[in-house]
Amino acid sequence: MDSNTALVTGASRGIGAAIAEELVRLGYFVFGTATSQAGAEKISDQLQSRGRGLVVQVQDQTSVDSAFKEMLDVAAAPSVVVNNAGITRDNLMLRMSADEWQDVVDTNLSGAFRVTKSALRSMIKARWGRVINVGSVVARLGNPGQANYVASKAGLEGFTRSLALEVGSRGITVNLLAPGFIETDMTAALSSEQTAAMLTRIPLGRMGEAKEVAAAVGFLSGDQAAYITGQTIHINGGMFLN
Repeated sequence: MDSNTALVTGASRGIGAAIAEELVRLGYFVFGTATSQAGAEKISDQLQSRGRGLVVQVQDQTSVDSAFKEMLDVAAAPSVVVNNAGITRDNLMLRMSADEWQDVVDTNLSGAFRVTKSALRSMIKARWGRVINVGSVVARLGNPGQANYVASKAGLEGFTRSLALEVGSRGITVNLLAPGFIETDMTAALSSEQTAAMLTRIPLGRMGEAKEVAAAVGFLSGDQAAYITGQTIHINGGMFLN
């Protein structure tokens, strides 16, 4: 591994913030992305001397290109990329606008394409790299009102498998983590009735913690996971059994 630099998209809160902190703990200099200056500053404050926040719109190639230029100016091209940035625009299909569909797919799926493609050349040159995509359990279960989100996360699984086959010979692994219900700002907004109903579907009887997803990223980013590629790893308390 030539670089101890990592990139985590969507790192200002929740799962992304926990992942960034875990990679710092493992010795990486971590660049974390946010969509606003306030979010980027929050990341820089959290990571202090071991990282930096960047304002990046993953749906815009020019924005992604600028971020990679800044990474090279400050440190090095990332050897670990975690595609965590994602949005929701929930609506029933008959009410869903074309923009609601496209915004989600362009961020969650095409954003991962843009970021990963920008990182691959240096990984190939180094003959070492880790691409870790963050999907969702709903890619397998489906979810009413989330056709756009589910499609984007299911597409990310196919992207993971195909890319793993393309770059495995260059020492690059590509895997996907599929969290279930994790304690974040999003799940905190659920009503007590919604939370109770959700917990009945989870054999372990609780929501997961962001640090549990981050620990899996830490494992996949290291040499101990060098023989694991093209896989979807479910972190859902038994809600879905592969």
